[in-house]
Amino acid sequence: MASAEMKDTASPYKVEASNQTLSSPPSVNSSDQTKTAQEDEEAQTTVTRKTKPAFNRDYRFWMIMLTLVLATLLASLEATVVITSLPTIVESLNLGSSYIWVTNVFFLTTACVQPLFGQLCNLWGRKKVMMFIFATYTLGSGIAGGANGGTMLIAGRAIQGIGSGGVTMANDVIISDLVPLRYRGNYIAILLLVATIGFAVGPFLGGVIVENTTWRWVFYLNLPIGGVAIVVTYFFLNLQYDRTQSTMDKLRRIDYIGNAILIASSVSILIALTWAGPVYPWSDARILAPLIIGLVGLVGFVLYEASGIPSEPVMPIRLFPGRTSYIVYINTFLNMLLIQWCYFFLPLYFQAVKLSTPSRSGVQMLPVALIAIPGAALSAVVLSKWGKYKMLHVSGFFLMTLGVGLLGLLHEDSPPAAWILLQFIPAIGSGFLLNTLLPAFQAATEEEDQAAATGNWTFMRSFGSVWGVAIAGSIFNTYTKRYSHMIDNELAREMLGSGDSYQSATRAFVLQFDEVVQSQIRHVFMLSLSKVYVISVAFGGLAWVLSLFEKDVPLRKELDTQYGLDQKAPVEQKKEEAL
Repeated sequence: MASAEMKDTASPYKVEASNQTLSSPPSVNSSDQTKTAQEDEEAQTTVTRKTKPAFNRDYRFWMIMLTLVLATLLASLEATVVITSLPTIVESLNLGSSYIWVTNVFFLTTACVQPLFGQLCNLWGRKKVMMFIFATYTLGSGIAGGANGGTMLIAGRAIQGIGSGGVTMANDVIISDLVPLRYRGNYIAILLLVATIGFAVGPFLGGVIVENTTWRWVFYLNLPIGGVAIVVTYFFLNLQYDRTQSTMDKLRRIDYIGNAILIASSVSILIALTWAGPVYPWSDARILAPLIIGLVGLVGFVLYEASGIPSEPVMPIRLFPGRTSYIVYINTFLNMLLIQWCYFFLPLYFQAVKLSTPSRSGVQMLPVALIAIPGAALSAVVLSKWGKYKMLHVSGFFLMTLGVGLLGLLHEDSPPAAWILLQFIPAIGSGFLLNTLLPAFQAATEEEDQAAATGNWTFMRSFGSVWGVAIAGSIFNTYTKRYSHMIDNELAREMLGSGDSYQSATRAFVLQFDEVVQSQIRHVFMLSLSKVYVISVAFGGLAWVLSLFEKDVPLRKELDTQYGLDQKAPVEQKKEEAL
């Protein structure tokens, strides 16, 4: 599209040059001919240069970055502020075994909508989609904050997830619109820094909120941030897109069947992952049936997308031209498994084993959040300077696997030096990976496919989060049930042996028993956590082995996109959109 527009722009220059030649006097000396030829060549060179979008970083670029920063802060805060407040929310609303839906329905809707949002960004432009995303997220936050029961809370979290999925996907798409592939790591690192701040502040903020006021402010906190983000987006997120198509033409281009298969399959899988352990054993038909149906559905989705039936598939098979694309896609999933196993269960260790308050556990998690920043900064420098990502992935997965596995060495009486230092290793590893996996996946795809590539990559990242929470939670519940015989108190033994021990893994639960039983419960929790971390090594090891077979695909230094900065004034844009 962009190239076509540029050719049309260039043609008047060629015609004008031709007319000048025809209207010239018939008698022209050789020096004049040479001069005219040089002028024509310079004019053509100027036109050619104009056809290549520049990497423009004027005030508009930085105002758009401000929009992305607000979006990142909104999503990262909510991702972690719930972690330390979840036990309090579970107790307040008496969620029982449905507690896992509070997190998993968020991850589910986050994952499912991302490929669809990738298509919508191309059809309706980044600005309109981004405003819808912020509005949806803010609405979900209000519903969750005002929840008077589990159903309303879960519904609010589902709506929040839709907004969150759009935020994470659109951020990466817009960065791809504005920044050449070779240098994207630098700007992803800026957003990663903001996300790290959000991740770091979130647990502490969540703890402070539940200790000093109602947990509802965990969600109400998003309302003013979302409002500011909508205003900033409206005034400054002005990017090009095709404004000539009618609404009906755009609606016809959406891959309805592909999206329906993907969403239905993902929901089926999540139902199985949510019920497995707390509600039914893994061997139960009510777990196996939706799990198998969902997995078969995903296979059917891939076959349908590759069949050529959809005119514009939501996941074009051309996104996977070689083995590196497949490896990066799979490793994005495995990376999120490891991140969830590391970050999601560290608050449980601090609150249920170390008996820290929610706010203190947020402070105790600061090392893993803050140490990721130098790792991300280093990987951004390496990526922009040398354009090599394989060595970053190999070293990153090695450190992640080693670091998460070493967390299994923690015990009830581990000194601060131990749990601080043990957070360093996985934090550095995750820093190497977080802002380099997407450019590696985009490297082999055309610029026109960047939105589709980003949407499908963010889907896999979010899908990995779903599996990470569910698998780790199932392992924890299974081993807590197995070790529950070590507890003398009958009530505690029954509660932890029910197969749904995660909701009991709180400081308040442990402190209601005498010191002897407290020690036994903490020991059981610690043994179960150790199993979670040790088993993670198998998944991390697989990711590390796969990364050895990657190939460094050259990263483009030029920006060639039809969705770059809009050079027209906002008034002109609105006139065009109204036509």
